[in-house]
Amino acid sequence: MLRSALLAAAGSANVRRLVEANPLTGPVVDRYVAGTTAQDAVEVTRTLAARGLHVSLDHLGEDTRDSGQAADTVNAYRAVLGSLSDEGIAERAEVSVKLSAVGQFLPKDGEKIALENAQLICEAAAAAGTTVTLDMEDHTTTDSTLDILRNLRVDFPSTGAVLQAYLRRTEQDCRELATAGSRVRLCKGAYAEPTSVAFQERAEVDRSYVRCLRILMRGAGYPMVATHDPRMVAIATDLAARARREPESFEFQMLYGIRPAEQVRLADDGHRLRVYVAYGDEWYGYFMRRLAERPANLAFFARSLLGRG
Repeated sequence: MLRSALLAAAGSANVRRLVEANPLTGPVVDRYVAGTTAQDAVEVTRTLAARGLHVSLDHLGEDTRDSGQAADTVNAYRAVLGSLSDEGIAERAEVSVKLSAVGQFLPKDGEKIALENAQLICEAAAAAGTTVTLDMEDHTTTDSTLDILRNLRVDFPSTGAVLQAYLRRTEQDCRELATAGSRVRLCKGAYAEPTSVAFQERAEVDRSYVRCLRILMRGAGYPMVATHDPRMVAIATDLAARARREPESFEFQMLYGIRPAEQVRLADDGHRLRVYVAYGDEWYGYFMRRLAERPANLAFFARSLLGRG
C-alpha cells in the first residue's frame, strides 16, 4: 500500500509542490540525483570512471506534450554527449532516454517525432563513441517503445532495450530480444500497474526476474542486470557461469546513490558495473519512484526531513 501511495504521489502536482518547496528535500535528492547541469553529470561520470565504474546518464524529464520541450531534451543529450567526448570519457558512459521526453506522447505524430528525435541522440552518441539505451516506462508504452527500438537498430544496432520483470509479457519479450548483439537491461519495474498486466507480489516479481534472467543469460545478446538485490546478484553470477559467459559479455547496473560500496566491490571483483546517473531539474517523478522501490530509501528520506539523517 505504501508503494502504491508513493507511485500515485509521483503523478500528483499538489504533492510535487509540497516536496519541492520543502527546504530539507534538496540534500536528500542530492543523494540520488547528480545535479542539474550537463557539467554536473560529466563531473560525476569522471569520478565514477576513476573508481572503475561505467555510467548511464539520464537527463530527467518525461511525459511531455510540448514539441519545444522535446527538442530541448534532444539538445540536452547532444550537449552532454559532446562534453563526454571532449573530456575523453565517452567510452565509459552511455545515455538512457525516455521516449516520452522526446515526443512519444505528442498529440500529433508523437511516435514519428520520438523516433526522429531518438535518431538525433543516437547520431550524437555514435559520434562521441558510445551508445543509447531506451528506458521503458509504464505498460501502455511498451509496444510503441519496442517498435521504435526496432527502427533505431536498423542504423544503430547497439541501441539498448529495457524490459521490466513485473510485466507478465516480459518473458516472451526476453525470448525475442535475446539475439546476437542485442543489449537488454532487465529491471523489476517502478510504475503502478494493474494486476491484469503485472505481478503485484514481490515474490512473484522475483520469480519472474529469475526466469527472464535465465533466458537472457542463455541467449546470444548482452544482458544488463539492473538490481540492488544481493540474491539477484548472486543468481545472475551463477547463471552467467553456467552459460559460460565471460565477464565482458554482461554487466550489472545499479542506481547512483544506492549501495555505492557494493558497486565498487563488484567492479573490483572483475564484473562490469554501470551506474545509472540521473541529472536535471525534473527530478520529482524519478525521486518518488526511488522512494517507492525500497523502504530503506523512504526511511532515509524521513530521517533527513526530521533532522536525524
